[in-house]
Amino acid sequence: MKKMANAARAELRLAKKTWGEVPRRSANLLVQLVQTHSLSIGSGDVTYLDGRWYVTHTGLVRLARRNKCSGIHVETVPAFCDSAIRRYVLKATVFPSKSSVGFVGYGDADPSNVSPLVHGAEMRVAETRAVNRALRKAYGIGICSVEEIGASTEPREAGAGSKKLPPQPSNGSGSRTVRDRLCQVIRQHQLDPNLVKSYATDFCGVKSLREATREQVEKFVAYLADWAEKDRNALLCQLNSYLAQKEGAA
Repeated sequence: MKKMANAARAELRLAKKTWGEVPRRSANLLVQLVQTHSLSIGSGDVTYLDGRWYVTHTGLVRLARRNKCSGIHVETVPAFCDSAIRRYVLKATVFPSKSSVGFVGYGDADPSNVSPLVHGAEMRVAETRAVNRALRKAYGIGICSVEEIGASTEPREAGAGSKKLPPQPSNGSGSRTVRDRLCQVIRQHQLDPNLVKSYATDFCGVKSLREATREQVEKFVAYLADWAEKDRNALLCQLNSYLAQKEGAA
């Protein structure tokens, strides 16, 4: 109990540092999420938007792993899909245990309810949303997932708007400056470093990030920072698409 209470206090301090003062009702809900489901702001499991807590796909997948989820089955719902207009509806079934009958969740996506930055990836967004709903049902998560909301909601930063990243010095200090800026973007927007690394290798077209040139990495960092500022929700969806790759390599 003491360990759980310390974890809850640490999460409350991080919430205050990230978003400023949090209303008591929201603070109590965060404590409940930490103590009941071991969710963490620092790990990117939950985020705070427009006065509400949202769980992330990353947080739900980690929760499923901690509880030794038996499996997740995903399938399309053909009657509601139309590839010509890029509208997809998927059904996900989560099996918390081998004896479970399964918890079902549906997710839909089309160009009207996803960010323009992920147009063309509607099926993946629909899959993430379906899996999230099924996982929330299976493990009793009463708050919505951030990937389920529309593209118009932007993260609320503490203070008077987001802090802009400082410009990179023209004379730089080599790869360390680029790496430091990347770390700053990851911390500022609470991104999963491992998923960012997977995205970076794909973006640069290399098998290992060590093979990328400095120019490629600089371009990726600038792109990542810009996307995170403009539409973090869409970026999270993109990063979450690398979860299967990450888990397969584990």
